[in-house]
Amino acid sequence: MCSACGYESVKWIGRCPGCNNWNTFTEEIERTATPGRAISRGATSPSKLSEIESTNLLRVKTGIEEFDRVLGGGFVPGSVILLGGEPGIGKSTLLLQSVNKLKFPVLYVTGEESLQQIKMRAERLGIKSDNLFILAETSLEIIFDGIDKIKPGLVVIDSIQTIYNPQFENSPGTVTQIRECTNSLMEKTKRSGFATMIIGHINKDGVIAGPKILEHIVDTVLQFEGDSKSSHRLVRALKNRFGSANELGVFEMSADGLKEVKEPGLLFVNDRLTQIPGTVITAAYEGSRAVLVEVQALVTVSFFGNPQRVTTGYDNRKLSIILAVLEKRGGLRLSDKNVFVNVAGGLYLDEPAADLAVACAIVSALTDNRFQSGTVIFGELGLGGEIRTVSNTAKRLIESERLGLENAIIPKAPKDDLKNVKLNLNICTHIKEVINLLPPTVKGS
Repeated sequence: MCSACGYESVKWIGRCPGCNNWNTFTEEIERTATPGRAISRGATSPSKLSEIESTNLLRVKTGIEEFDRVLGGGFVPGSVILLGGEPGIGKSTLLLQSVNKLKFPVLYVTGEESLQQIKMRAERLGIKSDNLFILAETSLEIIFDGIDKIKPGLVVIDSIQTIYNPQFENSPGTVTQIRECTNSLMEKTKRSGFATMIIGHINKDGVIAGPKILEHIVDTVLQFEGDSKSSHRLVRALKNRFGSANELGVFEMSADGLKEVKEPGLLFVNDRLTQIPGTVITAAYEGSRAVLVEVQALVTVSFFGNPQRVTTGYDNRKLSIILAVLEKRGGLRLSDKNVFVNVAGGLYLDEPAADLAVACAIVSALTDNRFQSGTVIFGELGLGGEIRTVSNTAKRLIESERLGLENAIIPKAPKDDLKNVKLNLNICTHIKEVINLLPPTVKGS
């Protein structure tokens, strides 16, 4: 079986036909499932949609606003949540802090640390909850016995790579064990009505270890992002059956644990009112809120045959398209220039609304000329040089105004989105109009 995508083969294959990765096949010994193992979660016969009773989701808040935001307002009883991230980034710390204020029993299962290690971390974080039970175990059967004994409202598994089902002869961490243990935990969760949070490590490619089917099993997939050399951490919702995906929570790692950053716009924007050439501000939309982000560009002369195109926090292929549009539609020569683009603060921009900001940063760096101070720029850039309308224009402008910006360069938008906006608006339809907004008086400054 392929450890990357779960493709099955009766013999070893050098290159996986499913994901085209080399040397990812491992031998998996599976035991035949026993009869009657499947568990029904509802009616055994189909029901009319009109006859199904609707229920209001009961969400449980952890008391950490940024974490609750990513979960969609709190976790839902009966749901399975997968939290992925690099080892040591703070996954265990976040989940340990999130259960501190809960008023019902919580079972924290650790397969990597001892009880004393968890106790030391809890003391460092100031956690003194009487509702928190710790179980240092890796056997799924013993974990289920602990669940039946305590009857918790929330179970934390740290981590799924260490848990094994004795019914299977595979080692912990293999594709079969991860998949079967997750399936069993999901069945137990749905049947008993408690919520389960599972920690999963990521591999060298930056994805959660194990087959992609693991992400399809669970209800919510959260990705813990951040640089180990930086104190800031990002939690992003990649999938959420009970809320909005792509929600973003921002935290700061300190000696006392993770602290919420309730004004992320101030984090990603540095000295926004005194910009330098090659730096612009854009309003990215993450989940249900707008976040101001600083986009930086550097353009230099290339003394070699192939100029460099380097990006951090932005798609390199998208950059190539923007450079082609600037050269063909904007009349700028960039084929002999090295172009470097960086999104400050460690955020990754993957929405079309960032196109115009990246293009403006490149133009500003190329001409050594800056746009008017305190300006927010966003819009989608087409191949013809046209600037297209983006979603949530009103929320982007409101957030920009709230954080002290005074001007905006945007595409056409519905009149209702521009009501009550006090920013000085420059509505442009083509990239040449934006280039002409560069004030000639500051050229070369």
